[in-house]
Amino acid sequence: MAGFGLAYGLFILVLVVLGLVINWQIARKAGYKPAYSLLMLIPLVNFIIILIFAFSRWPVEEERNRLRALSASGVPVVPYATPPIVP
Repeated sequence: MAGFGLAYGLFILVLVVLGLVINWQIARKAGYKPAYSLLMLIPLVNFIIILIFAFSRWPVEEERNRLRALSASGVPVVPYATPPIVP
């Protein structure tokens, strides 16, 4: 019986780690700080974080919209370029 409990505990640990890795990647690709995925370990807070990820405007979307607006205005766009330093 102890072996079953140990195997079950190990299985749950693997699922939790896998969930954290998945949430880490989602947060990173959305433009949020990946450490926000650690909040998924806190009950009730994890539900709030999912709602924030689902219904807020992602930083990646903001960047895309800014680049599209610049492109439509005729300004040459270089993504992820730093603005020039003017003396």
